[in-house]
Amino acid sequence: MNAFDRVLTTGQDTALASHKVVRNTYALLSMTLLFSALMAGVGMAIGMPRGMSMIASLGAIGLIWLVLPRTENSAAGIAVVFGITGLLGLGLGPLLTQYLAIPGGGKLVATALGGTGAIFLGLSAYALTTRRDFSFMGGFLFAGMIVVLLAMIGNMFLAIPALHLTISAVMVMLMSAMILFDTSRIVNGGETNYIRATVSLYLDLYNLFVSLLQLLTAFAGGDD
Repeated sequence: MNAFDRVLTTGQDTALASHKVVRNTYALLSMTLLFSALMAGVGMAIGMPRGMSMIASLGAIGLIWLVLPRTENSAAGIAVVFGITGLLGLGLGPLLTQYLAIPGGGKLVATALGGTGAIFLGLSAYALTTRRDFSFMGGFLFAGMIVVLLAMIGNMFLAIPALHLTISAVMVMLMSAMILFDTSRIVNGGETNYIRATVSLYLDLYNLFVSLLQLLTAFAGGDD
């Protein structure tokens, strides 16, 4: 086999591996989104208090930090992904109950859900078809998330409505960029583990939905 054939074969193998990761990621993401929606319904049906919502979210964070790295290369990692998305979905229950209780809340939730889906499909399709490398955005996105985290912590004490609105708007932009970044890494071989990829995209969608919902509610004049 000459050098050209070896390069061609390597390129084909890389493309096939990337295609497999993409296929597995989106299949698992679809299932976990459905499971998360189901758990959100459970949270609403049982009238779960906001305090339990926080506990569920902390449990999901614990799984991401402590358990996922140890299981991401095994079948057990799939169960962990369902655990993470199930807990986050369950934690959404009280939040959705709160928003649905305000006038026009159902329309706001549906609009946020539709907007999240449209943004995700549009940006994912762009990254998948163009195969552009957005890895250069990594440093910017990391810095942006640090700034937003600090602003969120600060606003817990300051409780400034304008700052809360700004944080939600910035989060929408950051999560949209994260979708491009994460999808690009999958397509171009930067992410080869579909379990990690699924969790990354799920978190992008989760945060995008919550931020859009908060933003729409603020513009509609609803209580947040």
